[in-house]
Amino acid sequence: MASESSRSPDPFRRHYEVERELAARLRNSTRAERPALFATLYGELFARIPDHPRLSRRDAPEYVRGKVLSQLRLLRPFLKADTVFLEFAPGDCRLASAVAPQVRRAIGADISDQRTPGEASPPNLELIVYDGYELPVPDATADVIFSYQFLEHLHPDDVDGHFTMVRRLLKPGGVYVFDTPHRYSGPHDVSRYFGDELVCFHFQEWTSNGMRRLLARHGFTRIRAFRFGKPLSSRVLNMANDLLELLAGLLPFRIRRALTSRLFASVAMVAQR
Repeated sequence: MASESSRSPDPFRRHYEVERELAARLRNSTRAERPALFATLYGELFARIPDHPRLSRRDAPEYVRGKVLSQLRLLRPFLKADTVFLEFAPGDCRLASAVAPQVRRAIGADISDQRTPGEASPPNLELIVYDGYELPVPDATADVIFSYQFLEHLHPDDVDGHFTMVRRLLKPGGVYVFDTPHRYSGPHDVSRYFGDELVCFHFQEWTSNGMRRLLARHGFTRIRAFRFGKPLSSRVLNMANDLLELLAGLLPFRIRRALTSRLFASVAMVAQR
């Protein structure tokens, strides 16, 4: 299986240069231009970088199985037989297919259909292909909304709109469960091998404190971070986390990234409407 560390230097740099070029197109686009770019940019990336790690991992059974299991660990406390589950950017829909037998209805929302041709889907799983903005799902549909390694790919101008849409789609008391890379151990895209700025397809990465403030601004309540594999809400833990983030933020970039690679790998949270 190809990986970032096993690729030779020339293709590695080419991946960086191509992704930076394509990301600049998206970064400099208007909202009206973005739906067309969403539909083509990743296809162009994979066509120009045929050894892209995402392509090799997609067909690696052990990687796929491990990824689904790690996501299910986040979701299990919130899934019930009568749950309506919605996932943003489900990709190949492997997770949604694993969730579907445990819930009443599963919905995937993505900008393209990336499922393996001919692969059967559970009867209660629906994939909705949309333009990235107007999702034709009624208000207060979902009990649980999920995204994994997705928020960092949003255009900066689209972040607020995403959280507004999530809140619209959730039933009162419903929850948004997500995992996104932590800023201090990043960049987490190919940018990390060539500098400390996000210039490829990760447009932003957050601290836990920053994400809590963003969620609160959009009216979410009971915001809990996953710690030790469980969603915990504690003012003391939040204060300790914020102090560590404050101290880490004072460190030079390379030292900060080395020290926080395990402590702050990601921002995994659940927030309630």
